[in-house]
Amino acid sequence: MKFDVVTLFPNFFTSGLQSGLIGKALGKNIAKINLVNPRQFAVDKHHKVDDKPYGGGVGMLLKPEPIFAAIDSLELLPKRTTILLSPQGSPLTQDILQTLVTNYEQLILICGHYEGFDERIRFLANQEISLGDFILTGGEIPALALMNGVIRLLPGTVGKLESLKTESFEHSLLDYPQYTHPPVFKNMHVPDILRSGNHKLIARWRQEQQIQRTQKRRPDLLEKWLKSDTY
Repeated sequence: MKFDVVTLFPNFFTSGLQSGLIGKALGKNIAKINLVNPRQFAVDKHHKVDDKPYGGGVGMLLKPEPIFAAIDSLELLPKRTTILLSPQGSPLTQDILQTLVTNYEQLILICGHYEGFDERIRFLANQEISLGDFILTGGEIPALALMNGVIRLLPGTVGKLESLKTESFEHSLLDYPQYTHPPVFKNMHVPDILRSGNHKLIARWRQEQQIQRTQKRRPDLLEKWLKSDTY
């Protein structure tokens, strides 16, 4: 998977992309990331990428010319999509991550900044994605979250594929409670059934816990699960 990230702050990604499983995946060329700064394509001597909005208003908008030029500079693969990271986009979900992994070999991510985009920049994107109904200073955090979510689904990133199949959101249910040693800590006990060795009962208990936890915390997900083929 190739990621091309159009960002005014490429240094933002340095630590997050070098850490943990993501850093190892990049080291093994499971994914490749190309960071492109639109300032390199600004035509004036000050490398200006923003300007005041027509009609007045607060803040500055990203100009279209540097963003379009940055996209034009990219080497494009046949199976690609361009994503605008924007609070107006669809909330990022596990289903979206799976769709991106399944259908594309190149993701072009455009990170916003300042007060917003010149509306014409939206014509570059096939879709818009958000982390939720809140505002951040720029699109770098959502872009990093999206890349993290996609890369961990690529073959070779996570050692045990089974762990991907059983985690939260994979089947519209939250994950079940999990425990490790010691069996008792500060008078909090590991459930006896998990220490019983009866894998059939453990599997049943885990699904019951998933249903209870999802019903309490995310009833919308439970409703989705009840309507799905996995129920």
